[in-house]
Amino acid sequence: MREKKVFSLAGETTTAHRYAVVGNADRFLKHKHAYKVWRTLKQFGCVVHPVAEDLQRLEGFKVYAGLAALQDKVDVVVPCLKSESIPNIISQAQECGAQFVWFQEHNWTEEFQEQADAAGIQVIRGCLLKHKIYPKPFAYLHPCYWHGLKSPKAPKRR
Repeated sequence: MREKKVFSLAGETTTAHRYAVVGNADRFLKHKHAYKVWRTLKQFGCVVHPVAEDLQRLEGFKVYAGLAALQDKVDVVVPCLKSESIPNIISQAQECGAQFVWFQEHNWTEEFQEQADAAGIQVIRGCLLKHKIYPKPFAYLHPCYWHGLKSPKAPKRR
């Protein structure tokens, strides 16, 4: 049996961790950031669960209505919504047993950081898509390629 290769991502997270991508139907179905993050993690070979209250299935995969349904199934919560839409994300992440919350660009706040420090949850900041390997020459046109020049990369699973 072949061993699964594990790649480092941001902070202490790796491709061996289990992820929950929090979004809504619009951000998953219209292929916005939540969809791109979910798809990228799947391509890395990660176990990833989409979470959206207003969606049942996504490309044949079950979508969970909330983080509470993922009790002890995730290590990392990746919110892909504006900070106003996720006021209780740290307490929800703590209840489902997550060790990390990976905030994407522009949805981290000082308040979230304080809540996470009090709860003992590690916070990671920055776009997850910068860990993807972009094919050249079109990579030069993608902003995540430039933001992630010095970030560790995880190749697509074959």
